[in-house]
Amino acid sequence: MEIANDLREFLMTRRAKITPEQAGIIAGGRRRVSGLRREEVARLAGVSTEYYVQIERGRVSGVSDEVLHAIATALQLDDTETTHLFDLARAAGKRAGSGRTVRQPVPEGVQALIDTMVNAPAIVQNGHLDVVAANALGRALYGVVYERTPHPPNLARFIFLDDRAEEVFPDWKKAADDAVALLHVEAARAPYSKAVTGLIGDLATRSEAFRTRWAAHDVKAHRRGTKLFRHPVVGELTLRFEGLQVASAPGLTLIGYTAEPGSPSAEALQLLSSWTASEAAGPAVRSAGHETADDDRRAQA
Repeated sequence: MEIANDLREFLMTRRAKITPEQAGIIAGGRRRVSGLRREEVARLAGVSTEYYVQIERGRVSGVSDEVLHAIATALQLDDTETTHLFDLARAAGKRAGSGRTVRQPVPEGVQALIDTMVNAPAIVQNGHLDVVAANALGRALYGVVYERTPHPPNLARFIFLDDRAEEVFPDWKKAADDAVALLHVEAARAPYSKAVTGLIGDLATRSEAFRTRWAAHDVKAHRRGTKLFRHPVVGELTLRFEGLQVASAPGLTLIGYTAEPGSPSAEALQLLSSWTASEAAGPAVRSAGHETADDDRRAQA
């Protein structure tokens, strides 16, 4: 990835989102840009125009945290965008790493924890949206994704490259926007990871929808919200989710899903839980049946 170019485009797209009126600037006459000019951002941040232009071009070696915070304030960045700016600046100021991908194992305690969540779907995903662990109900909720993608399933690949994605995620546009925003965060956090750059390159080559969203440079954190699913057995579910960082495994996020009590989604989730339990019991029941039949035949003999 070209970090300097990413930094430039991130700052340019943020400038374009802020009008002079929003920034408290009295703009007179005709303007060629709808957002802020570089000199206006520089003035708001308390730096020279020449210095800000250098920063926007990715020349950030030696730039202080105070200056970056001032730019973030001038552009009215939220917490996630501010962190992303710092990650990009930090990456742009470093030499390229080896690009070696280090797979983060799921701690045994985390798998044991989500396995106890028998009434709530739960998954664990890494920064580039591989689902690296799930409990039984989580696997059932994402069943189509598991069936149609290699292990570990990658949500971004499924959303942009699988023709059943809009069936599984009825609000496909939001799912696609969120996936790209999360990948932007990870790309700045781990800019030389071959897993990240390879995934982004593949999606950019094969999906125009991905390319369009990638060019917007929007970012977000996967902390909480709602997600709409359509399951082939129980139908649509609107679920709330909470994302928790796994302290013992940086880069992994545990995501748990719940339904509004008494809602149709709660009923559908209960049905999914019963269906999942019956599917899990099926092989055992069939095995027990075969053993009983064998015992009967031996007794008759």
